[in-house]
Amino acid sequence: MAFSCLVRKEFEMNQEETKTRSLILAAGKEEFLNKGFLAASLRNIVKSAGVTTGAFYGYFSNKEALFTALVEKDAAAVMGTYMQAQDDFSNLPMEQQPENMGSISGDCITWVIDYIYDHYDSFKLILCCSEGTPYSDFIHQMVEVEVENTYKFIDVLHTLGHKVPEIDKKLCHMIASGMLNGIFEVVVHDMEREQAHTFISQLREFYTAGWSKLMGLKL
Repeated sequence: MAFSCLVRKEFEMNQEETKTRSLILAAGKEEFLNKGFLAASLRNIVKSAGVTTGAFYGYFSNKEALFTALVEKDAAAVMGTYMQAQDDFSNLPMEQQPENMGSISGDCITWVIDYIYDHYDSFKLILCCSEGTPYSDFIHQMVEVEVENTYKFIDVLHTLGHKVPEIDKKLCHMIASGMLNGIFEVVVHDMEREQAHTFISQLREFYTAGWSKLMGLKL
């Protein structure tokens, strides 16, 4: 009997802790979305959550830890899928890579857009409210991956005998940055999902044609 009461009491405590954490997360998300990370007030967050500052620190070490808890899982999902797509392309036989330029990444971007719209608030936080956190570099990190893999592909083209003109790394970075920032503009401008897919498809066609022209490839 005593053991049963102890288990029930522990279950109720766990439920209360889960509820409190959820209240803090909800209050934090609202505060960050309205004001951005830097201007967000911890005082307002705990007040909106209906908890004390001391109780807050029982769940999160600081404001940044709270922001991270809101976005970390979704940021990792998109970054991981994006990097996997890059690896999948690089692992194709060399002779198959030119004809598949853009196809694997296209499927990846389609998945990314749907994932973003299924977890919209997370990416609104990352893209519009993250200044002052490591997530403000989210797109830049993807750009660096894109640039690195572009040069791997150029090396493959050289091996296959294609005469690819020298492409300055600064130019490569500018192109990759324009493409990836363009993709995430759908969130910045709060586009509807269907419109976002249409615009991203057109954007991909534009950049694929541009890269093909620079690299001397036929579409």
